[in-house]
Amino acid sequence: MFAIRQYEFGPAENLRFEEVPDPEPAAGQVRVTVAAAGVHLVDTTIRKGAFGPVEFPMTPGREVAGVVTALGADVTPDWLGRRVVAHLGTANGGYAELAVANVGALHALPDSVSFEAAVAMIGTGRTVVGVLDAAKLTEDDVVLVLSAAGGMGTLFVQEARNVGARVIGLASGDKLDLVMDNGADAAIDYTRPGWSDGLKDMTVVLDGVGGDAGAQALKTLGPGGRQIIYGWASGSSTPISTEALFANSLTATVALGPNLMRRGLRALEDESMAGLASGRFVPSVHPPFALEDAARAHEALESRATAGKVVLRP
Repeated sequence: MFAIRQYEFGPAENLRFEEVPDPEPAAGQVRVTVAAAGVHLVDTTIRKGAFGPVEFPMTPGREVAGVVTALGADVTPDWLGRRVVAHLGTANGGYAELAVANVGALHALPDSVSFEAAVAMIGTGRTVVGVLDAAKLTEDDVVLVLSAAGGMGTLFVQEARNVGARVIGLASGDKLDLVMDNGADAAIDYTRPGWSDGLKDMTVVLDGVGGDAGAQALKTLGPGGRQIIYGWASGSSTPISTEALFANSLTATVALGPNLMRRGLRALEDESMAGLASGRFVPSVHPPFALEDAARAHEALESRATAGKVVLRP
């Protein structure tokens, strides 16, 4: 098979397209012929060496969807030939024509769900569900979504509209039209100086960007408002002082870590995939990159040149 291989930490150009032996499923595992592999911002962090130890050489990627074409020992035969999606956890191995997954990680897919949509929801979607658990949106909320054209931001805008809240999305350039088409009440270019001027009385900020954008967003909250933090794509976390919180009776909640894990990842995945099948969530998927173009996909994601979930297609 062909796969992406990495031999050392560093830039995207370290991702090489190579022919390697087919993987064999161990007991309790299946082999999936990959139709779509998800590219996550965490993948770029792992590639650069800022996300824990890695054993080289490695094949990156933790989100795969496709068809089960081989079974390991102790796996029931009904999985053979089924359309599935799985999050591989810390095992990686998704940027490939074939990948192995633990049978306990599999989710069967109905024919109505595309492989690209499935990988857009298996990892990103479970995080979205956990963040929404922390946000507890209601029809009375006015929600400000940072990075509203991204894989997660797109889903946040949809859910805000689902519950009847008003929603304003931050994006830039042509992505502003995507935010409006997705159902936002307004879209604001966060690269414009003074973008937050005049914004006030937000009740919820969904902040996965951090840095200056997160700090400016905090200032838009009205009395009793809440900022839900789930990352810092800008490279630095949102600076928040207790004085700022006291001044307007605000709350700041970190939605990741223990807060995300309290329900368990499988339960979050189940809700995410059920929401995909029902139409509650409609993920935005960037035009897929070919598997051999994984380095270009990483570069596009890191430079914010993509909108929606980034996917590789073997």
